Amino acid sequence: MAFVKHIGKHGDRKVAVVYRKVPGEDHMCLVTYTEVIPSHFHDSVINCIESKVGQAAENLADALDREILPDGRNTLHALHKEGYIKKVPTNQVVITPNAKSHIRLDELNTVLDDLATGGEAAEKLAEMDRNAGLVDPTAKKKAETVQEAAADAGVITDESLANELLQQSQRMTVEAESMLAESKRLEAEAYNLNPALKPKRATTKKAAPKKRVAVKAKA
Repeated sequence: MAFVKHIGKHGDRKVAVVYRKVPGEDHMCLVTYTEVIPSHFHDSVINCIESKVGQAAENLADALDREILPDGRNTLHALHKEGYIKKVPTNQVVITPNAKSHIRLDELNTVLDDLATGGEAAEKLAEMDRNAGLVDPTAKKKAETVQEAAADAGVITDESLANELLQQSQRMTVEAESMLAESKRLEAEAYNLNPALKPKRATTKKAAPKKRVAVKAKA
């Protein structure tokens, strides 16, 4: 069964786990909400996750630090700068490498951290690999941007996420109104250049008044 690393859920919200442990705060992780981030971020993050580099990375942050957005910006730095990386408890995140497998991130972290000792941890990881498609990670240098994000990001709550969603909705409303105004301007300009394109108003004929029939009075 196909599997994908770095994806999971925080509650009922889909997330990409950018960093499975915050430096100095092992009980916290860094995530980005893939259904909330703008489309240009979303496409880059998903492409990065599904790439060979993303799947080989111990932490998604390492791969995102090498990913470039369409506008030329570094994806990891841009996510951090625009506030799309959030810090949440690891025991609230469930990793879902495929439709039938899941494991809590804090439990996964424990197994991965104990792997070096071999024995039970190694066997458990091997079992997880068979059942969920988890791959033995390779140790890598921690990205400085991730540490900065961990320092800046607050613990996400329903209230703060709701505020972010509302702000995003308001921005989209402003953009939509601007696009609608531009659409009307272009339409008016088109009609000025070629009046024949302007829709003609339908005319309705007035019904002729009914003739009154005189009624003779009986004698």
